[in-house]
Amino acid sequence: MTAVKGAARAQSHQDETQGEAARGAQPKRAALASFVGTTIEWYDFYSYATAAAIVFGPLFFPGENRLLTLLASFGTFAIGFFARPLGGLLFGHIGDRLGRKRSLMLTLTLMAVSTVAIGCLPTYAQAGAIAPALLVVLRLLQGIAVGGEWGGAVLLAGEHAPAGKRTFFASFAQLGSASGLILSILAFGIASKLPNADFMSWGWRVPFLASIVLLAVGFLIRASVNESPEFEAMKKDDQIAANPLRETLKEWRLLLAAIGANVYGIAGVYFSNIFMITYATQYLSLDRSMVLDSMFFVAVLQFFVQLGAAFVAQRFGTARVLTMAAVWAIVVPFIMLPLVRMGTMGSVTLGVGLATVAESGYYAVIAGFVTGLFAARIRYTAISLAYQVCGALAGGLTPLFATLLAERFAPGWVAMALFYSSFALLSLICVRWLARREASRDADAEDNSGSRLANGATFGPAAQ
Repeated sequence: MTAVKGAARAQSHQDETQGEAARGAQPKRAALASFVGTTIEWYDFYSYATAAAIVFGPLFFPGENRLLTLLASFGTFAIGFFARPLGGLLFGHIGDRLGRKRSLMLTLTLMAVSTVAIGCLPTYAQAGAIAPALLVVLRLLQGIAVGGEWGGAVLLAGEHAPAGKRTFFASFAQLGSASGLILSILAFGIASKLPNADFMSWGWRVPFLASIVLLAVGFLIRASVNESPEFEAMKKDDQIAANPLRETLKEWRLLLAAIGANVYGIAGVYFSNIFMITYATQYLSLDRSMVLDSMFFVAVLQFFVQLGAAFVAQRFGTARVLTMAAVWAIVVPFIMLPLVRMGTMGSVTLGVGLATVAESGYYAVIAGFVTGLFAARIRYTAISLAYQVCGALAGGLTPLFATLLAERFAPGWVAMALFYSSFALLSLICVRWLARREASRDADAEDNSGSRLANGATFGPAAQ
Protein backbone atom coordinates (compact mmCIF):
# COMPACT_ATOMS: atom_id res chain seq x y z
CA MET A 1 0.00 0.00 0.00
CA THR A 2 2.81 2.35 0.93
CA ALA A 3 4.50 1.57 -2.35
CA VAL A 4 1.30 2.41 -4.23
CA LYS A 5 0.97 5.75 -2.43
CA GLY A 6 4.62 6.48 -3.12
CA ALA A 7 4.17 5.73 -6.78
CA ALA A 8 1.11 7.97 -6.90
CA ARG A 9 2.97 10.81 -5.24
CA ALA A 10 5.87 10.34 -7.64
CA GLN A 11 3.51 10.40 -10.62
CA SER A 12 1.78 13.51 -9.28
CA HIS A 13 5.12 15.23 -8.80
CA GLN A 14 6.17 14.23 -12.31
CA ASP A 15 2.91 15.56 -13.79
CA GLU A 16 3.32 18.82 -11.87
CA THR A 17 6.92 19.16 -13.02
CA GLN A 18 5.93 18.51 -16.64
CA GLY A 19 3.09 21.01 -16.32
CA GLU A 20 5.45 23.67 -14.99
CA ALA A 21 7.92 22.93 -17.77
CA ALA A 22 5.16 23.25 -20.36
CA ARG A 23 3.99 26.54 -18.85
CA GLY A 24 7.58 27.74 -18.73
CA ALA A 25 7.95 27.02 -22.44
CA GLN A 26 4.83 29.00 -23.33
CA PRO A 27 6.42 32.50 -23.38
CA LYS A 28 9.03 31.42 -25.93
CA ARG A 29 6.45 29.44 -27.88
CA ALA A 30 4.10 32.43 -27.90
CA ALA A 31 6.88 34.72 -29.10
CA LEU A 32 7.75 32.24 -31.87
CA ALA A 33 4.09 31.88 -32.86
CA SER A 34 3.68 35.66 -33.02
CA PHE A 35 6.86 36.01 -35.05
CA VAL A 36 5.97 33.26 -37.55
CA GLY A 37 2.37 34.38 -37.86
CA THR A 38 3.19 38.02 -38.52
CA THR A 39 5.97 36.95 -40.89
CA ILE A 40 3.39 35.15 -43.01
CA GLU A 41 0.92 38.02 -42.81
CA TRP A 42 3.51 40.61 -43.81
CA TYR A 43 5.03 38.39 -46.48
CA ASP A 44 1.61 38.31 -48.10
CA PHE A 45 1.05 42.03 -47.58
CA TYR A 46 4.48 43.06 -48.88
CA SER A 47 4.18 40.70 -51.84
CA TYR A 48 1.13 42.65 -52.90
CA ALA A 49 2.94 45.94 -52.29
CA THR A 50 5.93 44.89 -54.40
CA ALA A 51 3.67 43.64 -57.17
CA ALA A 52 1.73 46.92 -57.03
CA ALA A 53 4.98 48.79 -57.61
CA ILE A 54 6.25 46.77 -60.58
CA VAL A 55 3.54 44.43 -61.94
CA PHE A 56 -0.10 45.24 -61.26
CA GLY A 57 -0.15 48.55 -63.15
CA PRO A 58 0.42 47.16 -66.66
CA LEU A 59 -1.32 43.82 -65.98
CA PHE A 60 -4.51 45.02 -64.33
CA PHE A 61 -4.68 48.75 -65.17
CA PRO A 62 -3.12 49.09 -68.65
CA GLY A 63 -2.93 52.52 -70.23
CA GLU A 64 -0.69 55.05 -71.95
CA ASN A 65 -0.39 57.40 -68.96
CA ARG A 66 2.28 56.10 -66.58
CA LEU A 67 1.07 58.25 -63.66
CA LEU A 68 -2.54 57.06 -63.90
CA THR A 69 -1.41 53.44 -64.16
CA LEU A 70 0.79 53.80 -61.07
CA LEU A 71 -1.89 55.62 -59.11
CA ALA A 72 -4.48 52.97 -59.98
CA SER A 73 -2.11 50.24 -58.85
CA PHE A 74 -1.21 52.03 -55.61
CA GLY A 75 -4.91 52.79 -55.19
CA THR A 76 -5.65 49.08 -54.77
CA PHE A 77 -2.70 48.95 -52.38
CA ALA A 78 -4.32 51.75 -50.35
CA ILE A 79 -7.69 49.95 -50.33
CA GLY A 80 -6.12 47.18 -48.26
CA PHE A 81 -5.08 49.78 -45.70
CA PHE A 82 -8.55 51.30 -45.54
CA ALA A 83 -9.92 47.82 -44.78
CA ARG A 84 -7.50 47.36 -41.89
CA PRO A 85 -9.53 49.33 -39.30
CA LEU A 86 -12.50 47.09 -40.12
CA GLY A 87 -10.31 44.06 -39.50
CA GLY A 88 -9.03 45.61 -36.29
CA LEU A 89 -12.57 46.16 -35.03
CA LEU A 90 -13.83 42.74 -36.10
CA PHE A 91 -10.95 40.65 -34.80
CA GLY A 92 -10.33 43.00 -31.87
CA HIS A 93 -13.89 42.30 -30.72
CA ILE A 94 -13.32 38.56 -31.14
CA GLY A 95 -9.99 38.77 -29.32
CA ASP A 96 -11.36 40.76 -26.38
CA ARG A 97 -14.53 38.69 -26.10
CA LEU A 98 -13.53 35.16 -27.15
CA GLY A 99 -9.74 35.06 -26.89
CA ARG A 100 -6.54 36.21 -28.56
CA LYS A 101 -5.66 32.79 -29.96
CA ARG A 102 -9.00 32.16 -31.66
CA SER A 103 -8.84 35.52 -33.39
CA LEU A 104 -5.29 34.92 -34.63
CA MET A 105 -6.08 31.53 -36.15
CA LEU A 106 -8.81 33.20 -38.22
CA THR A 107 -6.61 36.08 -39.41
CA LEU A 108 -3.85 33.74 -40.53
CA THR A 109 -6.21 31.59 -42.59
CA LEU A 110 -7.99 34.53 -44.21
CA MET A 111 -4.73 36.19 -45.25
CA ALA A 112 -3.19 33.07 -46.80
CA VAL A 113 -6.33 32.12 -48.74
CA SER A 114 -6.68 35.66 -50.11
CA THR A 115 -3.04 35.79 -51.17
CA VAL A 116 -3.09 32.44 -52.95
CA ALA A 117 -6.23 33.55 -54.78
CA ILE A 118 -4.41 36.69 -56.03
CA GLY A 119 -1.79 34.40 -57.57
CA CYS A 120 -4.56 32.66 -59.53
CA LEU A 121 -6.26 35.78 -60.91
CA PRO A 122 -6.65 36.40 -64.64
CA THR A 123 -5.21 39.68 -65.93
CA TYR A 124 -7.08 42.53 -67.62
CA ALA A 125 -6.06 41.18 -71.04
CA GLN A 126 -7.58 37.80 -70.14
CA ALA A 127 -10.79 38.80 -68.36
CA GLY A 128 -11.35 42.53 -68.84
CA ALA A 129 -12.73 44.66 -66.04
CA ILE A 130 -13.54 41.63 -63.85
CA ALA A 131 -9.80 41.14 -63.23
CA PRO A 132 -9.13 44.45 -61.40
CA ALA A 133 -12.49 44.08 -59.62
CA LEU A 134 -11.47 40.70 -58.20
CA LEU A 135 -8.06 42.11 -57.30
CA VAL A 136 -9.76 44.85 -55.26
CA VAL A 137 -11.97 42.32 -53.42
CA LEU A 138 -9.01 40.12 -52.51
CA ARG A 139 -7.00 43.15 -51.42
CA LEU A 140 -9.88 44.11 -49.11
CA LEU A 141 -9.77 40.64 -47.54
CA GLN A 142 -6.00 40.97 -47.09
CA GLY A 143 -6.52 44.27 -45.35
CA ILE A 144 -9.16 42.84 -43.00
CA ALA A 145 -6.87 39.93 -42.12
CA VAL A 146 -3.79 42.01 -41.37
CA GLY A 147 -5.98 44.49 -39.51
CA GLY A 148 -6.76 41.83 -36.93
CA GLU A 149 -3.36 40.16 -36.89
CA TRP A 150 -1.08 42.83 -35.45
CA GLY A 151 -2.88 43.51 -32.19
CA GLY A 152 -3.41 39.85 -31.40
CA ALA A 153 0.16 38.87 -32.18
CA VAL A 154 1.56 41.63 -29.97
CA LEU A 155 -0.74 40.61 -27.12
CA LEU A 156 -0.13 36.87 -27.47
CA ALA A 157 3.61 37.42 -27.05
CA GLY A 158 3.43 40.29 -24.56
CA GLU A 159 0.81 38.78 -22.26
CA HIS A 160 2.72 35.49 -22.10
CA ALA A 161 6.03 37.24 -21.35
CA PRO A 162 7.92 36.86 -18.06
CA ALA A 163 7.77 39.84 -15.72
CA GLY A 164 10.02 42.68 -16.84
CA LYS A 165 10.43 41.36 -20.40
CA ARG A 166 7.18 42.35 -22.05
CA THR A 167 8.68 44.95 -24.39
CA PHE A 168 11.23 42.47 -25.68
CA PHE A 169 8.72 39.64 -26.15
CA ALA A 170 6.13 41.91 -27.77
CA SER A 171 8.77 43.01 -30.27
CA PHE A 172 8.81 39.53 -31.80
CA ALA A 173 5.49 40.30 -33.43
CA GLN A 174 7.14 43.41 -34.92
CA LEU A 175 10.03 41.31 -36.25
CA GLY A 176 7.54 39.59 -38.53
CA SER A 177 7.36 42.76 -40.59
CA ALA A 178 11.09 42.66 -41.36
CA SER A 179 11.24 38.92 -41.99
CA GLY A 180 8.10 39.05 -44.13
CA LEU A 181 9.71 41.79 -46.17
CA ILE A 182 12.90 39.74 -46.54
CA LEU A 183 10.97 36.71 -47.80
CA SER A 184 8.89 38.84 -50.14
CA ILE A 185 11.92 40.58 -51.64
CA LEU A 186 13.72 37.23 -52.00
CA ALA A 187 10.72 35.73 -53.77
CA PHE A 188 10.29 38.66 -56.15
CA GLY A 189 14.04 39.09 -56.57
CA ILE A 190 14.33 35.51 -57.79
CA ALA A 191 11.23 35.78 -59.97
CA SER A 192 12.38 39.08 -61.49
CA LYS A 193 15.52 37.42 -62.85
CA LEU A 194 13.31 35.53 -65.31
CA PRO A 195 13.03 36.93 -68.84
CA ASN A 196 10.62 39.85 -68.70
CA ALA A 197 7.96 38.08 -70.75
CA ASP A 198 7.99 35.06 -68.41
CA PHE A 199 8.00 37.25 -65.31
CA MET A 200 5.01 39.26 -66.50
CA SER A 201 3.06 36.20 -67.66
CA TRP A 202 3.55 33.76 -64.77
CA GLY A 203 6.67 34.53 -62.70
CA TRP A 204 4.95 37.19 -60.57
CA ARG A 205 2.35 34.61 -59.45
CA VAL A 206 4.82 32.27 -57.73
CA PRO A 207 5.41 34.42 -54.59
CA PHE A 208 1.66 34.55 -54.02
CA LEU A 209 1.09 30.82 -54.51
CA ALA A 210 3.94 30.01 -52.11
CA SER A 211 1.85 31.42 -49.28
CA ILE A 212 0.00 28.11 -48.90
CA VAL A 213 3.19 26.46 -47.64
CA LEU A 214 3.76 29.22 -45.10
CA LEU A 215 0.17 28.88 -43.91
CA ALA A 216 0.62 25.22 -43.03
CA VAL A 217 3.75 25.94 -40.99
CA GLY A 218 2.26 28.92 -39.20
CA PHE A 219 -1.00 27.16 -38.39
CA LEU A 220 0.80 24.27 -36.69
CA ILE A 221 3.01 26.55 -34.59
CA ARG A 222 0.20 28.87 -33.54
CA ALA A 223 -2.05 25.95 -32.59
CA SER A 224 0.54 24.82 -30.01
CA VAL A 225 0.27 28.02 -27.95
CA ASN A 226 -2.10 28.39 -25.01
CA GLU A 227 -4.50 31.28 -24.65
CA SER A 228 -3.10 34.48 -23.10
CA PRO A 229 -2.84 34.20 -19.28
CA GLU A 230 -4.28 37.69 -18.86
CA PHE A 231 -7.31 36.84 -20.97
CA GLU A 232 -7.84 33.61 -19.05
CA ALA A 233 -7.65 35.55 -15.78
CA MET A 234 -10.22 38.08 -17.01
CA LYS A 235 -12.48 35.27 -18.15
CA LYS A 236 -12.21 33.53 -14.78
CA ASP A 237 -13.00 36.77 -12.90
CA ASP A 238 -15.86 37.63 -15.29
CA GLN A 239 -14.09 40.83 -16.40
CA ILE A 240 -14.66 40.42 -20.16
CA ALA A 241 -15.83 43.71 -21.70
CA ALA A 242 -19.39 43.61 -23.01
CA ASN A 243 -18.63 46.22 -25.67
CA PRO A 244 -14.86 46.79 -26.11
CA LEU A 245 -15.32 49.41 -28.84
CA ARG A 246 -17.62 51.58 -26.72
CA GLU A 247 -15.18 51.48 -23.81
CA THR A 248 -12.28 52.29 -26.14
CA LEU A 249 -14.00 55.34 -27.62
CA LYS A 250 -14.45 56.78 -24.15
CA GLU A 251 -10.65 57.13 -24.15
CA TRP A 252 -10.69 59.11 -27.40
CA ARG A 253 -7.88 61.53 -26.52
CA LEU A 254 -5.61 58.66 -25.64
CA LEU A 255 -6.66 56.86 -28.81
CA LEU A 256 -5.82 59.86 -31.01
CA ALA A 257 -2.41 60.24 -29.39
CA ALA A 258 -1.74 56.52 -29.91
CA ILE A 259 -2.66 56.90 -33.58
CA GLY A 260 -0.25 59.81 -33.94
CA ALA A 261 2.52 57.93 -32.16
CA ASN A 262 2.21 55.11 -34.70
CA VAL A 263 2.44 57.37 -37.77
CA TYR A 264 6.20 57.32 -38.29
CA GLY A 265 6.54 53.58 -37.64
CA ILE A 266 4.11 52.93 -40.49
CA ALA A 267 4.59 55.78 -42.96
CA GLY A 268 8.38 55.65 -42.78
CA VAL A 269 8.49 51.96 -43.66
CA TYR A 270 6.15 52.35 -46.63
CA PHE A 271 8.03 55.37 -47.90
CA SER A 272 11.38 53.57 -47.82
CA ASN A 273 10.34 50.01 -48.65
CA ILE A 274 7.54 50.58 -51.16
CA PHE A 275 7.63 54.07 -52.65
CA MET A 276 11.41 54.01 -53.03
CA ILE A 277 11.11 51.01 -55.36
CA THR A 278 8.84 53.03 -57.63
CA TYR A 279 10.95 56.18 -57.32
CA ALA A 280 14.18 54.34 -58.14
CA THR A 281 12.82 52.28 -61.03
CA GLN A 282 10.22 54.62 -62.57
CA TYR A 283 11.65 58.09 -61.95
CA LEU A 284 15.39 57.43 -61.74
CA SER A 285 15.33 54.55 -64.28
CA LEU A 286 17.49 52.33 -62.09
CA ASP A 287 17.69 48.59 -62.78
CA ARG A 288 14.78 46.75 -61.12
CA SER A 289 16.87 43.78 -60.09
CA MET A 290 19.55 46.00 -58.53
CA VAL A 291 16.95 47.96 -56.58
CA LEU A 292 15.33 44.78 -55.23
CA ASP A 293 18.76 43.44 -54.24
CA SER A 294 19.44 46.67 -52.34
CA MET A 295 16.08 46.42 -50.61
CA PHE A 296 16.90 42.88 -49.55
CA PHE A 297 20.04 44.01 -47.72
CA VAL A 298 18.06 46.83 -46.13
CA ALA A 299 15.41 44.35 -44.97
CA VAL A 300 18.08 42.21 -43.30
CA LEU A 301 19.39 45.34 -41.57
CA GLN A 302 15.84 46.15 -40.49
CA PHE A 303 15.47 42.74 -38.84
CA PHE A 304 18.61 43.07 -36.71
CA VAL A 305 18.04 46.72 -35.81
CA GLN A 306 14.54 45.86 -34.59
CA LEU A 307 15.87 43.07 -32.40
CA GLY A 308 18.59 45.30 -30.98
CA ALA A 309 16.26 48.25 -30.41
CA ALA A 310 13.84 46.10 -28.42
CA PHE A 311 16.68 44.93 -26.18
CA VAL A 312 17.95 48.48 -25.66
CA ALA A 313 14.44 49.78 -24.94
CA GLN A 314 13.88 47.06 -22.36
CA ARG A 315 16.97 48.21 -20.46
CA PHE A 316 16.96 51.99 -20.95
CA GLY A 317 13.33 52.97 -21.61
CA THR A 318 10.95 52.74 -24.53
CA ALA A 319 10.12 56.45 -24.69
CA ARG A 320 13.82 57.33 -24.83
CA VAL A 321 14.46 55.00 -27.79
CA LEU A 322 11.37 56.28 -29.62
CA THR A 323 12.46 59.88 -29.10
CA MET A 324 15.97 59.31 -30.44
CA ALA A 325 14.65 57.41 -33.46
CA ALA A 326 12.11 60.13 -34.30
CA VAL A 327 14.70 62.92 -34.02
CA TRP A 328 17.03 61.06 -36.40
CA ALA A 329 14.07 60.47 -38.73
CA ILE A 330 13.47 64.21 -39.12
CA VAL A 331 17.00 64.61 -40.50
CA VAL A 332 17.57 61.39 -42.42
CA PRO A 333 15.52 61.99 -45.64
CA PHE A 334 17.87 64.85 -46.53
CA ILE A 335 20.64 62.24 -46.60
CA MET A 336 18.71 59.29 -48.01
CA LEU A 337 17.24 60.84 -51.15
CA PRO A 338 20.50 62.34 -52.55
CA LEU A 339 22.23 59.00 -51.99
CA VAL A 340 19.48 57.11 -53.84
CA ARG A 341 19.74 59.56 -56.73
CA MET A 342 23.42 58.63 -57.14
CA GLY A 343 22.08 55.37 -58.59
CA THR A 344 24.62 52.76 -57.49
CA MET A 345 23.75 49.69 -55.46
CA GLY A 346 25.98 50.90 -52.65
CA SER A 347 24.46 54.39 -52.52
CA VAL A 348 20.88 53.10 -52.69
CA THR A 349 21.54 50.55 -49.94
CA LEU A 350 23.30 53.11 -47.75
CA GLY A 351 20.66 55.79 -48.24
CA VAL A 352 17.66 53.60 -47.50
CA GLY A 353 19.63 51.78 -44.79
CA LEU A 354 20.23 55.01 -42.86
CA ALA A 355 16.50 55.68 -42.86
CA THR A 356 15.81 52.08 -41.90
CA VAL A 357 17.85 52.44 -38.70
CA ALA A 358 15.36 55.07 -37.54
CA GLU A 359 12.27 53.32 -38.91
CA SER A 360 13.00 49.84 -37.61
CA GLY A 361 14.23 51.04 -34.23
CA TYR A 362 11.04 53.03 -33.80
CA TYR A 363 8.76 50.29 -35.11
CA ALA A 364 10.29 47.62 -32.89
CA VAL A 365 9.24 49.25 -29.64
CA ILE A 366 6.15 51.28 -30.50
CA ALA A 367 3.96 48.20 -29.93
CA GLY A 368 4.97 47.81 -26.30
CA PHE A 369 4.69 51.55 -25.77
CA VAL A 370 1.13 51.85 -27.10
CA THR A 371 -0.12 48.55 -25.69
CA GLY A 372 0.48 49.57 -22.10
CA LEU A 373 -1.75 52.62 -22.47
CA PHE A 374 -4.96 50.58 -22.38
CA ALA A 375 -6.61 48.22 -19.88
CA ALA A 376 -6.43 44.51 -20.70
CA ARG A 377 -10.22 44.18 -21.11
CA ILE A 378 -10.21 46.49 -24.18
CA ARG A 379 -6.56 46.16 -25.17
CA TYR A 380 -7.00 44.11 -28.39
CA THR A 381 -9.66 46.48 -29.75
CA ALA A 382 -7.87 49.65 -28.63
CA ILE A 383 -4.40 48.94 -29.98
CA SER A 384 -5.80 47.43 -33.20
CA LEU A 385 -7.95 50.49 -33.82
CA ALA A 386 -5.06 52.87 -33.10
CA TYR A 387 -2.59 50.99 -35.28
CA GLN A 388 -4.96 50.20 -38.14
CA VAL A 389 -6.55 53.64 -38.44
CA CYS A 390 -3.02 54.99 -38.59
CA GLY A 391 -2.16 52.28 -41.13
CA ALA A 392 -5.10 53.26 -43.33
CA LEU A 393 -4.01 56.89 -43.41
CA ALA A 394 -0.23 56.85 -43.04
CA GLY A 395 0.50 53.54 -44.76
CA GLY A 396 -2.12 53.57 -47.49
CA LEU A 397 -1.66 57.18 -48.55
CA THR A 398 2.10 57.59 -48.17
CA PRO A 399 3.05 55.90 -51.50
CA LEU A 400 0.26 57.81 -53.27
CA PHE A 401 1.29 61.25 -51.96
CA ALA A 402 4.97 60.51 -52.47
CA THR A 403 4.29 59.48 -56.07
CA LEU A 404 2.40 62.72 -56.70
CA LEU A 405 5.34 64.69 -55.27
CA ALA A 406 7.79 62.75 -57.44
CA GLU A 407 5.69 63.38 -60.54
CA ARG A 408 5.55 67.09 -59.76
CA PHE A 409 9.11 67.75 -58.56
CA ALA A 410 11.40 64.95 -59.86
CA PRO A 411 14.33 64.99 -60.28
CA GLY A 412 14.12 67.35 -57.28
CA TRP A 413 13.81 65.65 -53.91
CA VAL A 414 13.38 68.34 -51.23
CA ALA A 415 9.56 68.18 -51.24
CA MET A 416 9.69 64.42 -50.62
CA ALA A 417 12.22 64.91 -47.81
CA LEU A 418 9.97 67.47 -46.11
CA PHE A 419 7.03 65.10 -46.44
CA TYR A 420 9.02 62.36 -44.70
CA SER A 421 10.19 64.68 -41.92
CA SER A 422 6.66 65.93 -41.24
CA PHE A 423 5.27 62.56 -40.19
CA ALA A 424 8.34 61.89 -38.05
CA LEU A 425 7.77 65.19 -36.25
CA LEU A 426 4.10 64.35 -35.63
CA SER A 427 5.02 61.05 -33.98
CA LEU A 428 7.72 62.70 -31.87
CA ILE A 429 5.17 65.17 -30.46
CA CYS A 430 2.69 62.39 -29.63
CA VAL A 431 5.32 60.17 -27.99
CA ARG A 432 6.53 62.98 -25.74
CA TRP A 433 2.95 63.84 -24.71
CA LEU A 434 2.17 60.20 -23.91
CA ALA A 435 5.43 59.74 -22.01
CA ARG A 436 4.68 62.78 -19.83
CA ARG A 437 1.15 61.50 -19.25
CA GLU A 438 2.41 58.10 -18.13
CA ALA A 439 5.03 59.68 -15.85
CA SER A 440 2.30 61.76 -14.23
CA ARG A 441 0.10 58.69 -13.75
CA ASP A 442 2.97 56.79 -12.15
CA ALA A 443 3.63 59.65 -9.75
CA ASP A 444 -0.04 59.64 -8.71
CA ALA A 445 0.01 55.86 -8.39
CA GLU A 446 2.79 55.94 -5.79
CA ASP A 447 0.15 56.86 -3.21
CA ASN A 448 -2.05 53.98 -4.31
CA SER A 449 0.26 51.01 -4.92
CA GLY A 450 -0.99 48.46 -7.39
CA SER A 451 -3.61 50.69 -9.01
CA ARG A 452 -2.12 50.25 -12.47
CA LEU A 453 -2.17 46.48 -12.14
CA ALA A 454 -5.80 46.62 -11.10
CA ASN A 455 -6.55 48.65 -14.21
CA GLY A 456 -4.94 45.99 -16.42
CA ALA A 457 -2.16 48.25 -17.75
CA THR A 458 0.63 45.90 -16.81
CA PHE A 459 3.09 46.88 -19.46
CA GLY A 460 3.47 50.28 -20.96
CA PRO A 461 5.76 53.25 -21.49
CA ALA A 462 6.50 53.88 -17.85
CA ALA A 463 6.77 50.21 -16.97
CA GLN A 464 9.56 49.77 -19.46
